Amino acid sequence: MFLEIEFDSEIPIYEQLQRQIIIGIANGQIERGSKLPSVRQLGEELGINLHTVNKTYNLLKEEGYLTVDRRVGAVVNEQFVIDKRQFNKKLSEELKFIIADSKNKGVNSDDFIRICTEYYNQYEGGNNNE
Repeated sequence: MFLEIEFDSEIPIYEQLQRQIIIGIANGQIERGSKLPSVRQLGEELGINLHTVNKTYNLLKEEGYLTVDRRVGAVVNEQFVIDKRQFNKKLSEELKFIIADSKNKGVNSDDFIRICTEYYNQYEGGNNNE
């Protein structure tokens, strides 16, 4: 698997893993319906605690990305059922911070929009939420 942990990052390991799995689903590196490695296997592969992997899988389950079953393991859902109002609230909160941080660091709105569009377009035509 293509996941990589930065142990000296300020971002917690479980959050790094969560973000990388979400990005992997969006860009097609992780296919919908596919089975993820077991908690033990992924922990050993990445050199991280099993509880950290378990926490990540549970968060992804809560967000609708995974189905977790003791017998089968963690499987990426074919479709993601989300509460759009709750997600829009989360999106607004995240963007509020990212925009403020960008503005404070001198990024102008045209550059900000261009960067957002470039990243958004990387996932176009792929795994859209139906």
